[in-house]
Amino acid sequence: MILAAAGDLALGRILDNGCGVGEYLARLTAARASHGVELEADRAEQAARRAPRAAVLRAQGESLPYASAVFDLILSHEVLEHVADDRAAAAEILRVLRPGGRLVLFVPNRGYPFETHGLYWRGRYRFGNVPLINYLPRRWRDRLAPHVRAYGAPDVGRLFEGLPARVVDRRVVFGAYDNVIARWPHIGRAVRRLLQRLERTPLRRLGLSHFWVVERR
Repeated sequence: MILAAAGDLALGRILDNGCGVGEYLARLTAARASHGVELEADRAEQAARRAPRAAVLRAQGESLPYASAVFDLILSHEVLEHVADDRAAAAEILRVLRPGGRLVLFVPNRGYPFETHGLYWRGRYRFGNVPLINYLPRRWRDRLAPHVRAYGAPDVGRLFEGLPARVVDRRVVFGAYDNVIARWPHIGRAVRRLLQRLERTPLRRLGLSHFWVVERR
């Protein structure tokens, strides 16, 4: 999906913004110049080992350590929901994209029946999938999950208001469920096929993530 959205830009200069342990970065190193940004030191070190041909730096999403207009393609996979200022991080992404370059963006969908990052309850975080939190009024939802955002489509759109951006594609998608497939291959693949079919129905609003492709004007 990522490479299909990128087209020929996948052969150019790529940034994995919030690369984590380098899972996607390792797959993108066929590009002429792949880069990764990660805030946490241990994850950045893992990413550098997993993708030795890529240049991995530690930095915050709101202040990327690159000149303007240098990347052809930027991947931001489930990252903006964690930064202190998601609007500033979106502006930084567009700053370092060249005109005509594209951002491939995934952020959590508030319509998904589970909050996958857990909740904050009685003074501590309890991680895991918690049902129905995202369906609560925003002020209650944010008290139970203050460490992560969830987005409706208008929330994603507001990230790019007033910025030099053109939306090329936007939809709600279900996950790849690779962890389930790794444990139960046949069941996992059957579940993934079923959920991918749901992406073509009104039930797509229950999908895991918003998937947007945004072009720098």
